[in-house]
Amino acid sequence: MSVTVREATREDLPAILRLVHGLAEYEKEPEAVEATEDDFAAVMFPADGHPNTYGHVAEAEGAIIGIAIWFHSFSTWTGKNGIWLEDLFVDPEHRGGGAGKALLGRLAQLCRDRGYTRLEWCVLKWNTPSIGFYESLGAKAQDEWETYRLDGDALEEFARTSAGAAGADSGEV
Repeated sequence: MSVTVREATREDLPAILRLVHGLAEYEKEPEAVEATEDDFAAVMFPADGHPNTYGHVAEAEGAIIGIAIWFHSFSTWTGKNGIWLEDLFVDPEHRGGGAGKALLGRLAQLCRDRGYTRLEWCVLKWNTPSIGFYESLGAKAQDEWETYRLDGDALEEFARTSAGAAGADSGEV
C-alpha cells in the first residue's frame, strides 16, 4: 500500500472528524467527542487571523486513512517552538502499512526544517501497541512528568473563584 501525507484542507474536515470519532472509540470514550466540523474549521482554517491548530492526513488509494492533529509548543529552556501532537490515529484496517510512521515522519521533518527542538505527545499507559511503535522510532517516555488537566466543572469553578485574585488582568492572551 502506498501512503502519501499532506497538509489537511477544509475539505478534509469530514474525514478528520470521522477519524477523531474512531480514536475516541479506540480509547474507550466513544461519547466524549463534542467537536464539530465547524469547531475544527474555526481553529484550522479561520476566516480571520491565523490558524492555531494544524493537521496532516495520510492517504492510501485516494482515501484518508490517518490524521495527525497538532499545534505549536514552546520550550522556555531552548527558547524554541516545538510541535505538540494532540492526536495521531490511523484506521485500524490500515495499521502496519506505514501511515503512522509517515505522519510522524512528516512532523519530524517540519521540526527539523523550522528549527523546532521537540516533537511531543501523550499516550495512554494501557496502549501498549502504540507505546511499542513509538519506542521503535526512538521516542522516549517522559516518566518523570505527570500530566494534569483542569476541565469541565473543575475548570469553571477555579475560574469563578479566582476571578478576583490579586494581579489578575482582564486582557486576552
